[in-house]
Amino acid sequence: MENETKVGLNQTGMQMSPIQGGKQVEYAQQMPPHPAEGSEENIALLRGTYVVEALRVGSVPIPATGKGVVETVVGKLKGDSPEVLFDKLGERAAYERSGVRLYQAMMSKVKVSEHPDRAALLADLEHICEEEFQHFKMLSQAVTDLGGDPTAQTPCADISAVAAMGLIQVLTDPRTTLAQGLQALLTAELTDYACWEMLIELVEQSGHDDLIAPFQKALASEEEHEAKIKQWLRKLVMEEAL
Repeated sequence: MENETKVGLNQTGMQMSPIQGGKQVEYAQQMPPHPAEGSEENIALLRGTYVVEALRVGSVPIPATGKGVVETVVGKLKGDSPEVLFDKLGERAAYERSGVRLYQAMMSKVKVSEHPDRAALLADLEHICEEEFQHFKMLSQAVTDLGGDPTAQTPCADISAVAAMGLIQVLTDPRTTLAQGLQALLTAELTDYACWEMLIELVEQSGHDDLIAPFQKALASEEEHEAKIKQWLRKLVMEEAL
């Protein structure tokens, strides 16, 4: 596996074909979209119609246990929306599960790499991967303890999985370098940290004080993950630049 950014025959830019490129620009200037056939405004209006008419992405399941029903009823009586908490718990569980897959894919790259610090990088990735897995199990247990179903895919869990697909594609592409893989992991970690902060705020607001400490511990771990990935990314990029 090659791990360097190289100069090659990249023909995607117009400078590789200045005559045809110039003609393309000239044509675009002379032939703008015709208002009668379509325009940005018309597209926006049509999309707005779809937004108004569309159903939402899935739903939070109706509690199948007595404890879940009580949790929902009590929350409603207090004026809260417990379904939001269940939705966000499901989202974090799905994201942590995706995180495990991301790190497993990255470790596969590192194992066949010839980088001199391969062993140290692999050790850090294995450590983070294990903590992501523990976070997933903790979140699943939290949903269960609240009377929910941790196997149900909530709306935000669905969106989370879709959002992670691009990162998974980067890491499972055999052509991507270690630095490019670390860049994808950093994107995941930045999102993960911000969403844990929001989840803790939701837990505090809903009065589940028993979840605050373990969730704050997970947040501290995510902060460590972000710092380690950032450090490794900087190291590899700077090595290429020298």
